Amino acid sequence: MDISKYSDALVAHLEHKVTLKEPASLYEPIKYILTLGGKRLRPVLTLMSADFFGGNYKQALDASLAVEMFHNFSLVHDDIMDNAPLRRGHQTVHEKWDINTGILSGDAMLILAYQLFETYEPKVFMQLAVLFSKTALEVCEGQQYDVDFETRTDVTISQYIKMIEYKTAVLIGASLQMGAIIANASPSCQEKIYAFGKNLGIAFQLQDDYLDAFGNPLTFGKQVGGDIIANKKTFLYLTALQKSSPSGAQELATLFAAMPKDPSDKITAVKEIFVCSGAAKATEDEIARYTNTSISLLQDIKISQQHKDTLKSFADFLMNRNV
Repeated sequence: MDISKYSDALVAHLEHKVTLKEPASLYEPIKYILTLGGKRLRPVLTLMSADFFGGNYKQALDASLAVEMFHNFSLVHDDIMDNAPLRRGHQTVHEKWDINTGILSGDAMLILAYQLFETYEPKVFMQLAVLFSKTALEVCEGQQYDVDFETRTDVTISQYIKMIEYKTAVLIGASLQMGAIIANASPSCQEKIYAFGKNLGIAFQLQDDYLDAFGNPLTFGKQVGGDIIANKKTFLYLTALQKSSPSGAQELATLFAAMPKDPSDKITAVKEIFVCSGAAKATEDEIARYTNTSISLLQDIKISQQHKDTLKSFADFLMNRNV
């Protein structure tokens, strides 16, 4: 699958739109985080969707950059909340500068994202803005659930799935729907491509959780074991609690109550429980289930079979990624 025409167009547009200006201390961190690279899956999906529904993907460049701008705004603030040292293998914004700079530059990125919609004619602008505002608020709700779950002991698997749906999946769904809006696709097709993206987004986040524990630190780009250090109630953790013996579940709960100065032994012990309990395998199965659900939704979307095959390849790639 060749998505280079979309990614190349996005990078060129980013370089054109994101420039350094005064005050430099506000805009340098923005350019830094946006040019670190990363997968840029969401904005590419916006461009692909516009193209596949018969529009000119270049007309979707501002919307795709708005998606990327918002996504990176959320990452800058998430990294502050998580006290994360690395993002895409480089220093996080608050580590490279300071927390206040991270907060303010993140705020500016959110405003810049909204400004990018101002280039569209009123009807399209309204549709994009309504979807974007709904999605942005859901992402914030998902992040709050994520924070709350760190100190709760009664989190269920269904509550966790809702959290990752809001925190991650809705933005992927919205990215695809924005492209469909710009291409003037029917409301039915807009809804279905959103559902495809949302299910794919849940699979994507489950894969991210899995890689956080079992990924290669050289390719993953973030601190492996970060969720374990932060005592996050991921699908892996919640499933391990369910599948473990009473003594194993108690051991896992005890490990997640500890905050050692050197977390390496804790990470190793928790990962062993994840594997021995069957939680690691169950997570892989759940990733496959949501991916297959998203692929099944493609049959009812009015785009060419070639484009459906491309989206299926994209879904398969996400399910089998290691970064």
